[in-house]
Amino acid sequence: MRSNGPPRWPPPLSPEAQPYPQIHDALDGVLGAIESAPSARGWAAALVRYELLVLAELGFGLDLDRCVATGTEDDLGFVSPKSGAAVSRGAAFGYESKLLRLPDFLLAGGEAAWPDIFDGLRLTGHFLARDILVDRRADPLAARDRLVDRLKRAVA
Repeated sequence: MRSNGPPRWPPPLSPEAQPYPQIHDALDGVLGAIESAPSARGWAAALVRYELLVLAELGFGLDLDRCVATGTEDDLGFVSPKSGAAVSRGAAFGYESKLLRLPDFLLAGGEAAWPDIFDGLRLTGHFLARDILVDRRADPLAARDRLVDRLKRAVA
C-alpha cells in the first residue's frame, strides 16, 4: 500500500542527531568538578579524560592498551599522531619529537601534574582538531585554545 505522506527516511547519522548519554553524563561531572574545585588543578585532568571519552564515543578512540610497534603493554609513553596508537618509550627512541607524549595519569589514573595535564590537552587537542572539530565544527577549537592558554598563564 502506498502512503500519501512524505517518505520516511532513516534517522540522521550525524553526531548532532545522536544522544551520546555517556558524553552528557561525563560533561555533567566535569562541570560539577569545575564548579566545586578550589582551583583549575582540581578539574583540568578531568577535562583531558572527558575529551578522550568524546573521541572514543564519536568513533575516534585512541588505542592506549599496547605499543603499536612492539605489542608490549609496558612502558607506554607516546602516541602516534597518525594512528592514535600508543608507542612504548623504547620503540619511540629517536622519534620522540614526532610523537605526542602520553601522560601517565591517563593510563594509571590518579593525580596529574601540570606538565602532564598540558601534554594530555595537546594529545586530545590534536585528535579533536584532526577528526572531529573540522569544517563547520571548528569554532569550538578557538575557545578551547583560549582555555588552554589561560591555564598555562595561570600556572606559569
